[in-house]
Amino acid sequence: MYIGSKPADKVLTASDITDGVVSTAKIADNAVTADKTSYKDVPFRNILINGDMSLAQRATSTASITASGYYTIDRFKTNISSAGTWTQSQSTTVPSGQGFATSLKMDCTTADGSLGAADSLNIQQRIEGQNLQYLKKGTSSAESLTLSFWVRSNKTGTYIVELYESDNTRSISKSYTIDSSDTWEQKEITFAGDTSGALNNDNARSLDVNFFLAAGSNFTSGTLATSWSSYTAANRAVGQVNLADSTSNEFFITGVQLEVGTTASDFEFLPYDVNLQRCQRYYQKSYSYATALGTNTTVGIVTTGGSAGGFTTGYLTGNIKFEKIMRAAPTLTFYEKGGDSGVCSRLKAGVSRTDNQPIATESISDNNASIYSTGTADAGSIDVHFEATAELWLIQ
Repeated sequence: MYIGSKPADKVLTASDITDGVVSTAKIADNAVTADKTSYKDVPFRNILINGDMSLAQRATSTASITASGYYTIDRFKTNISSAGTWTQSQSTTVPSGQGFATSLKMDCTTADGSLGAADSLNIQQRIEGQNLQYLKKGTSSAESLTLSFWVRSNKTGTYIVELYESDNTRSISKSYTIDSSDTWEQKEITFAGDTSGALNNDNARSLDVNFFLAAGSNFTSGTLATSWSSYTAANRAVGQVNLADSTSNEFFITGVQLEVGTTASDFEFLPYDVNLQRCQRYYQKSYSYATALGTNTTVGIVTTGGSAGGFTTGYLTGNIKFEKIMRAAPTLTFYEKGGDSGVCSRLKAGVSRTDNQPIATESISDNNASIYSTGTADAGSIDVHFEATAELWLIQ
């Protein structure tokens, strides 16, 4: 309370506060909020999955790559069309002191020094539309996106990274430069929000992030599309170096993060089990994590089914329940105990196992599959390994 007149309000200036007057101990914990700091503490702010390259369920190394597909690092697809031959691996070469244990490595084993017009090579991750609604794409409030990553190559020069939006066939590309040979460099690229074309709210493919490594004239003969526009192939990768021009060339990438805003935050490391569960939405297998498909083993094998009358030489049915609910009903590949694909083993417990028996599916959903075997070997159950893939393919 005041006796007499209340003093006039005064705005404090820097000169009114001296060192030691306002100390850390005098600031209440709840007085410092995220809005007052530059740190982004939003959980799952990284739109991309497995950006630290820590998960590689399929394999840790694949050689002789000349066709598009998923080979090693989960969620990262290799798109290639007549641009050399490659070995892809999960590498332990990483930027020092940044917390990363692994990177994705591309190693050229057969060169293509003169790319054809339609030749190309890129590393890509595809994203579901239902995970992107908060970007507000197609409205006047569309959010900007910032992509950050660590990269290393002996091949210096200009590289292109592209966002491709498949729901409305729109794209935007930006360039970055690898300045020093065989040196880890961190890059940060911001893409303006797109006020045209809303993204579908479903579990299908809506947005791709494409890291170009090589591109023929079909993709480089125009003007780089540095603003969102209708897709034009010639404007996708203008200026891109040809990483496929020598068998000495290699490329490493890790710490890939795509987030809302115009500045990059520190990479969001997730616990191993959380990262694995996110990857298993798109791919899972019955084999142990480090065991290759087609390995002769019973470890992880699914034993299921039977017949109403016990052992039978006829029809056996069973059910496979997936480890995690998948993005959609997956494509299944079966392996019998010995490793042959497209078949199963028929098991007569404690008596015999017969490999190379027929197997088929009655129905498949996002969390299980009903299977059956019509082999003639006397058995009481089905023994089978499986691979389940629900990646975002072109038609999805």
